[in-house]
Amino acid sequence: MEDLKKRKMEEMGNNGDLSTQEELRSLLDPLAKSQLVDLLSILGCQYPSIAEEIKSIASSDPVHRKLFVRGLAWNTTSETLCAAFRMHGEIEEGAVIYDKATGKSRGYGFITYKHMESAHSALRAPSKLIDGRMAVCNLACEGLSGASTTPDLVQRKLYIGGLSPDVTSEMLLNYFGRHGEIEEGSVAYDKDTNESRGFGFVTYKTVEAAKKAIDDPQKILGGRTIIAKLADTHKGKPVQTQLPAAAVVPLALPMAPGYPQPVKAHPSAAPAGYAYPQTITSYPASSYPSPAAAPAPYPTQPPIPYAPLSAKKDPQGMPTTTPMGMGGYPYYISKQ
Repeated sequence: MEDLKKRKMEEMGNNGDLSTQEELRSLLDPLAKSQLVDLLSILGCQYPSIAEEIKSIASSDPVHRKLFVRGLAWNTTSETLCAAFRMHGEIEEGAVIYDKATGKSRGYGFITYKHMESAHSALRAPSKLIDGRMAVCNLACEGLSGASTTPDLVQRKLYIGGLSPDVTSEMLLNYFGRHGEIEEGSVAYDKDTNESRGFGFVTYKTVEAAKKAIDDPQKILGGRTIIAKLADTHKGKPVQTQLPAAAVVPLALPMAPGYPQPVKAHPSAAPAGYAYPQTITSYPASSYPSPAAAPAPYPTQPPIPYAPLSAKKDPQGMPTTTPMGMGGYPYYISKQ
């Protein structure tokens, strides 16, 4: 009997746990994602076991371990890419992406770490000098929406023109690094010949550093005077400053009264317009006199008789006088 009672108590306890779990699921299901994130973060701070469970689940997902690396040199291989990022931890997979048609590098690649902590360590220093070019990394799930597309990017990215063919990306970065920390930068190279195109780009981490580089009066690199200006202005696009929403005041345009629309309801109670049918005001008789009556038609006249004329016959024979033709010349009649 005692064993039977224990079994019943255990079954009741298990059923109580299941009902409690289902009840919690029903409470959590309608919550928004932001609310669930806030709730789990609070519980993770209060209970270390929950924090460890969250970390283990997140580490198993490649989303938190895969990095997107852009700005690679055309001659960078998958081996050199992995060697540059191996300092942060064990790499599970790493490769440079090549064009299928030409077989050449497309200038970017991917790195997947074995542990999430290694990816976080690499993101603390996102800029890395690889094969003479400054490459930048961010989480692959962010794509190009990482640090490179911040609102002040147009004020931090510089176009460097007039470079000597002997200037490398490393020389360019060392020269402009004196004005501030550089996020990304390199010399532009031709894909086919791998020769310098005479210009490059430098992106600073702060707007102040970019202004210092532009205001520097002496810009001599590789024996040449170089040009440094905002990359956005070099493309012919003026830098547009966005006004805050509070500064933009919508203005109501005056609308002339007209015919009411048949589809939309007029905002006013009494729509401005014209009512149909319209009443026509009769004109007084004294204002406009009636036109004069048309005159009576002329009576028909009888035909006037004329006396008949008798036609005289010409005498036979030649005329006594020679008939004259045009211009005073005599007119000759042929003999019949």
